[in-house]
Amino acid sequence: MRFNSTQGPVVDDGVPEKVGHLTGVHAQRLQLMEGLPPRGPAWGPEENARLARFDAPVEPIDLPAVDRREAFAPGPNGDVRVIVTTPRRLAEPDAAGRRGVIVWMHGGAFLGGSPEMPEGDHTAARLAHATGLPVVNVDYRLATEGRHHPVLHDDVWAAYTWARSGGHGTPTDPGLVFVGGGSAGAALAATIGHHGRDAEAAAAGVFLAYPLVHYPRPPASAELAAALAVLPDAFQDNPDGDDWLMSNMLGPDMLDIERPEYALAGMTEDFNGYPRTFIENCELDGLRASGERFAQQLADAGVDVEVHTCPGELHAPLNVPGLDSGVRMCAHLAAFINDVINHHA
Repeated sequence: MRFNSTQGPVVDDGVPEKVGHLTGVHAQRLQLMEGLPPRGPAWGPEENARLARFDAPVEPIDLPAVDRREAFAPGPNGDVRVIVTTPRRLAEPDAAGRRGVIVWMHGGAFLGGSPEMPEGDHTAARLAHATGLPVVNVDYRLATEGRHHPVLHDDVWAAYTWARSGGHGTPTDPGLVFVGGGSAGAALAATIGHHGRDAEAAAAGVFLAYPLVHYPRPPASAELAAALAVLPDAFQDNPDGDDWLMSNMLGPDMLDIERPEYALAGMTEDFNGYPRTFIENCELDGLRASGERFAQQLADAGVDVEVHTCPGELHAPLNVPGLDSGVRMCAHLAAFINDVINHHA
């Protein structure tokens, strides 16, 4: 569904977005997770090994051929490592020789992950191939070793402004810089929508895969609660999970900070001027409550926002190599980027 636009939605697969149960490869593997407690401190090597089998690659992966190189963007906390992923065939430049650029952030609960994980590398490769644009895949500092906000935000902002200035080596149209991410990376990407607007360096578009952008998390709707209730205990929320997660990312002051929307983009009443946005949640994911609430906040503020649900799927399909739902999600994100480019004045 798309709000605040005279144009129809970019994505229209013609299939229901909510089916009320797990589908696809994960449904076939569900027995691997039966009998496990909710994910958390009680998990050890055996539980994590079963999760690895549950999320094993799905052949054929069919990852497009791209070029990758390491680079570094200067930032207030030191250089920020990035992987610049370039398609073998670049999009046609404008009359000044410039192209757009995509800045992408992996997930990992703010505590783990890297650009090399499938959600980082495979997504960057698919987006680069489908759009013809370079992708700056950001290795932001994690909320470990005493690091908290604003360190993570500062890193992604540094990578964004570096890419916007063409630091990645390709002449760049500053009006065609896209920012996106998955899960925790989506949370970080969403904050750039606010910061870019405030700094007169607005993103051309923000695209978010299964984001968490509120604390506390909005309550689940009756429909979402019913869908989650059919899952094994391994996929049930830990009641204290968000408190633990956010205390790591936000630090001891939690949301008692000057600009909370630079930490979690949903924590504000000011969405005026927020960039055009695309959100895709997962049906069987407790974080869907946050993604849906964020879409409503943007819609209420008059922002051009499109929101979809990946049917019958759990959190983070982009991190399972070759998973059909993840491949389709990449195609949806790329379609949004291409549509913004096609309507760019």
